Amino acid sequence: MATGIPAEKAAGAEVTDAPQPRSVRVVLLALMIAMLLAMLDNMIVNTAMPTIVGELGGLEHLSWVVTAYTLATAASTPIWGKLGDMYGRKGAFLTSIVIFLIGSALSGMAQDMSQLIGFRAIQGLGAGGLMVGVMAIIGDLIPPRERGKYQGMMAGVMALAMIGGPLVGGAITDHLGWRWTFYINIPLGAVALAMVTAVLHLPKKRARGRIDYLGTILLTVGITSIVLVTTWGGSQYAWGSAIIMELIALGVVAVVGFLFVETKAAEPILPLHIFRNRNFTLMSGIGFLTGFVMFGAMLFLPLYQQSVQGASATNSGLLLLPMLLSMMAVSLIAGRVTTSSGKYKIFPILGGALVVVGLFLLSTMDVTTTRFMSGVYMAVLGAGMGFLMQITMLVAQNSVEMKDMGVASSSTTLFRTLGSSFGVSIMGAIFTNRVGDEMVRRLGAGAGKLGSAQLDHASLLKLPAPVREAYQYAVSSGTHGTFLVGSIIAVAMFVAAFFVKEVPLRGAAPAPEGERDGAPVAPPVSESVS
Repeated sequence: MATGIPAEKAAGAEVTDAPQPRSVRVVLLALMIAMLLAMLDNMIVNTAMPTIVGELGGLEHLSWVVTAYTLATAASTPIWGKLGDMYGRKGAFLTSIVIFLIGSALSGMAQDMSQLIGFRAIQGLGAGGLMVGVMAIIGDLIPPRERGKYQGMMAGVMALAMIGGPLVGGAITDHLGWRWTFYINIPLGAVALAMVTAVLHLPKKRARGRIDYLGTILLTVGITSIVLVTTWGGSQYAWGSAIIMELIALGVVAVVGFLFVETKAAEPILPLHIFRNRNFTLMSGIGFLTGFVMFGAMLFLPLYQQSVQGASATNSGLLLLPMLLSMMAVSLIAGRVTTSSGKYKIFPILGGALVVVGLFLLSTMDVTTTRFMSGVYMAVLGAGMGFLMQITMLVAQNSVEMKDMGVASSSTTLFRTLGSSFGVSIMGAIFTNRVGDEMVRRLGAGAGKLGSAQLDHASLLKLPAPVREAYQYAVSSGTHGTFLVGSIIAVAMFVAAFFVKEVPLRGAAPAPEGERDGAPVAPPVSESVS
């Protein structure tokens, strides 16, 4: 059965008993629960935010409830990956679950906004290890050739989180209280914790060097600066303001220092040699662009459908159903084809092309576009995402040695996270500016402030007809601009996909002369997981 243990044994790891196929299925179920926790949390909590502010106060600090979680998650992601590589993935993953659950319990008990922000940061530290742990453990258990079978499962969890999150969050807040939006994580996490502890058996590892503390600090400072710039720039602070300029300077200095330190470190937190592999570097870039356009689209599509098409905010998750179902179906098909053929290069190319087309079609939406047509456009975009979401991780993991599986998984996840931060920030700035300009053009200078508000359908009905019509046209103009820019940026993703080298997946026939694109091939696995 495939566990990737031969490669670990070659690296000096002490091997324990390999899990049996039935155990692997149980572990996969536990991993999917953990993945659901990581993706579901923000979507549930966002729905409860108005109620939380109503009870705890501190409206001026509201954005930090999300920012603290995002910062902690992004900054800890590469650290969790490296800890798993050095000391064993099972221990690192279980620790991240425990920290996440502690943060969840404390957040549910918060008595003021300051406490909630601090506890959300603790929760984010644990969340940083959840997704990385899931991907790296799957990379250990299942060879890339067989991993395509499970792409549909992972895409399904993502769709469930995105559709069910707002609905579950609303129901919990209304019937149990906002504190249960955090407490709900505890039973789910406990189940995952127990299942992983009982049935997951991976090689024990001995660390061969010291933790790269200086690199860790510099990387954390650099990531924090980047996320704060993309979060604050153009919203809380002007792009040219002193604090944004200082954060940019701090981020540049930290990243340059980090790159220098990593060339000297005995056990670098992010080994730079993995970027010498063309496929890994390309997948990191494609992952960044995927995060950029996907999360930008998911932010503005519900706003357009609520403001322009009159959809209910309560069912905001259902508005994305055409995109998410398309993504899940295509991801499942791509995974099956990859498993049966061992071929994958065509999928990033198709994905990039469909993302460009889908975003361009979405940019054509106006006040006359029907829900059916917008659903068709979303389905095209979702199909493109389905070809890309799991293939990027699959190829990235296949491009490195087994000993670097953790940092490969964390780096790919980090680039996608940073891409989403940039996407939300840049596309958000374009949207806000276009909406404001259109409102001023239609109603005069006094309407500029209204253009910066996000009004749902119920709020729009209370406005005078001329103002309501102007706002709907303004939102259409804003979505046109954001999706058009997104389609232009996605062209880079499409072009990059042509440079991906079709390298045999581990678990398939070995590459000629035992080599891959710049990285030695791990021994092929003799038996696949079923």
